[in-house]
Amino acid sequence: MSKESAAPFIEHLEELRSRVIKALIGVGLGTLLAFFVNEQILDLLSRPYHLAVPDGDLAFFRPTEAFSVVMRVSLFGGFILASPIVLYQIWRFVAPALTAKEKRWVVPITGVFALLFIGGAGVGYWTLARGLGFLMDFGGETLVPLIGADQYLKFAMRFILAFAVSFEFPVFIFAAAAAGVLTSRRLREGRRWAILFIVVFAAVITPSGDPLTLMFLAVPMYVLYEASILSVRLILRR
Repeated sequence: MSKESAAPFIEHLEELRSRVIKALIGVGLGTLLAFFVNEQILDLLSRPYHLAVPDGDLAFFRPTEAFSVVMRVSLFGGFILASPIVLYQIWRFVAPALTAKEKRWVVPITGVFALLFIGGAGVGYWTLARGLGFLMDFGGETLVPLIGADQYLKFAMRFILAFAVSFEFPVFIFAAAAAGVLTSRRLREGRRWAILFIVVFAAVITPSGDPLTLMFLAVPMYVLYEASILSVRLILRR
């Protein structure tokens, strides 16, 4: 590699490092802020469990477990709070490589990306109590739930993030269509394959693995797929 070609590559690496550091600082500040309100976040995340198990309490079984739970919850809250900063740093990194026409799409796509993330997290939170109720009913009256706080909160955070991330796929479909890789016609013709992919994906990514949760994830994803077809057809045609 010549010095002329190596210089831009090194500059890109330095720019990437700068953006990653700034994103991590944002997550760190968000985590610090979430630490001061960790009791409220814990109460919010624990509410679905108490709805599913009205008389149940979350316990910890190791002396260090409560500390690790608070740290994990603070990091989770910090990531949610810092997500706009992370998205902005990604945008600043890729912006120099985009044309003027492509840059016009970045801001609205980033806004939709953030709204879908928040919407997916909200649907995941709403579904969590119903999924827990479905799973707890399998124990009947013989098995009494005694779940540790660490185990439950890991499950709850993975559950919510699974929904939040899954709701982002229309953004990638629209971006692929804007780049000319996909068309609304090809998306319409691929409906049956899309349904199969969505069901398999929902079955793999949902932590609980129960059919009720799969349905709660797969149905909104298919609705978003249809919305993607409509947006590609109407917006990109203009």
